[in-house]
Amino acid sequence: MVSETTKTITQIKKRKESSNQPTTRLQRRSTGEGLSIGDVAKRAGVSVQTLHFYESKGLIVSSRNAGNQRRFHGNMLRRVAIIKSAQKLGLSLNEISEAFASLPKTKSPTTKQWQQMSKGWREKLQNKIDSLIALRDQLDSCIGCGCLSIKSCSLRNPDDSASNDGVGAVFLK
Repeated sequence: MVSETTKTITQIKKRKESSNQPTTRLQRRSTGEGLSIGDVAKRAGVSVQTLHFYESKGLIVSSRNAGNQRRFHGNMLRRVAIIKSAQKLGLSLNEISEAFASLPKTKSPTTKQWQQMSKGWREKLQNKIDSLIALRDQLDSCIGCGCLSIKSCSLRNPDDSASNDGVGAVFLK
C-alpha cells in the first residue's frame, strides 16, 4: 500500500513538472502574468475597492489575462504607496492625478520625476503649514474676544472684501 501511494505521488509530481502552467502565485508572478488585485491590495495595505477606485480615476492601470482577470505590474505598488503618502500630506486625488499626468502610466517614477513631484507638493504643503500657523495665531486673539462676528471676525469671515461695502447681502442692493 505504501508503494502505491509513493507511486501516485511520483506521478503527480511528474505531471506538475511537465506542465507549462504555473501552479503557485509565486510561479505566476515570475512568468510575467502580474499580481492579482487581491495580492496588490494585501501588499499595499488598501482594500480591493480602493484599487478599483484608483483605477477608475486613472491613478493606476492594470491589464487582463486570458481569463479576463485584472493583473497589475509590480510597479503599481509604488504608485499606490505614492498616492497614500500624498494623501497623508493632505493632497487631494485631483492634485495627485495632476502630478501623475506627466509620468508614464505603466512605470514607477524615476528619481528625477519623484523630485519634481515632491517639489510641487512641498510648496503646497508649505502653504498649508503657513495657513495653519496664521490660523493658530489668530485663534489666540479670538478666544479672548469670543465674538465670532460675521462682520469683523477674521476666523469666521477671512478676507471678506465685501464687508467694506456694508453689512448683509451687499451684492443684491
